[in-house]
Amino acid sequence: MKRARLLSVLVLAGLLLLGLFAAPALSADSIKLATTTSTYNSGLLDYLLPEFTADTGIEVEIISVGTGKALELGRNGDVDVVLVHARPSEDEYMAGGYGSVRKDVMYNDFVIIGPADDPAGIAGLSVAEAMAKIAETGSLFVSRGDDSGTNKKEKILWSEAGVTPEGSWYLEAGQGMGAVLVMAYEQGGYTLTDRGTYIAYTADEKTDQPILVEGDPILFNPYGIMDVNPELHSHVNSEGAMALIDWITSEKGQKLIGDFRLQDKVLFYPNAGE
Repeated sequence: MKRARLLSVLVLAGLLLLGLFAAPALSADSIKLATTTSTYNSGLLDYLLPEFTADTGIEVEIISVGTGKALELGRNGDVDVVLVHARPSEDEYMAGGYGSVRKDVMYNDFVIIGPADDPAGIAGLSVAEAMAKIAETGSLFVSRGDDSGTNKKEKILWSEAGVTPEGSWYLEAGQGMGAVLVMAYEQGGYTLTDRGTYIAYTADEKTDQPILVEGDPILFNPYGIMDVNPELHSHVNSEGAMALIDWITSEKGQKLIGDFRLQDKVLFYPNAGE
C-alpha cells in the first residue's frame, strides 16, 4: 500500500515536471480600470465588478482619481480601460488616438447642495443665478479643484454665470467627491456634486445638506468607457479591456446599473443602447 502511494506521488510529480498535468491557475486574468472618485464613492463598482469577474474570470484593479488624471493614465498606457464623465475631454482623448473604442454607459446629473439655512439664497434659482449669488454674497464654496469631471463642469457653470471664482470664499480642496462633500458639510459651504455620490453619502449619514439647485439641462452628467489604444501601448490588456466594455454595455450590465439603488433611490441610468 505504501509503495502504491509512493508510486502515485512520483508519477504525479513527473507529470507536473513534464507539463502534462496542469495545476490550477493561482490568479485570474486582470485589468486596470481608471475611473472617477464619484463613480467609486457611489458604491456602484463594488456592486458591478464582482459580477463581471464571476462571468469572465477577469479581476479588475480600480484606480480612483479625477477624470483628468484618469485620462492621463490612459494616454500614458498606465491602465487598460477608462470610465469617466467629461464628454469634451473624452472626445479629445479619442480624437488624439489614445483610445480605439468609446461607448456610452450611463448618466445621472449634478446638483448644488449647501447649508439648510442657505445664506446665499440660491434655493430654486437657475444654475447661473445661483453661482452668481454665491460669489456676490461671498458664501463659502468648496471646489474639487482637481481637474475631475465635476471640476470641469463647475468651471463651465462659473463661466455661464460670468464669474471668475477667487477670494477667501472660494476653497479649492484638491480632493475627491466624497471628501469634498464632507468638507462642505463640516464648514457650512456650498458645493457641486454628482447625484450618485450625494445619495451614497447621505445614506451613510456623512452629510445631510439639502439639494438647493437641480434640474437645469446644463447639469446633465453622462459617463463613457474607453479602452487604451493597443497600437500606442502594446503591453495593455486590450482583450480584457474590451471584455469589460462589452460586458458593462451589455443587457446584463445595463440592467445591473439600472437596478442599483440606495435608500430606494436610483443613482445611475443606463444609456448604452441610446
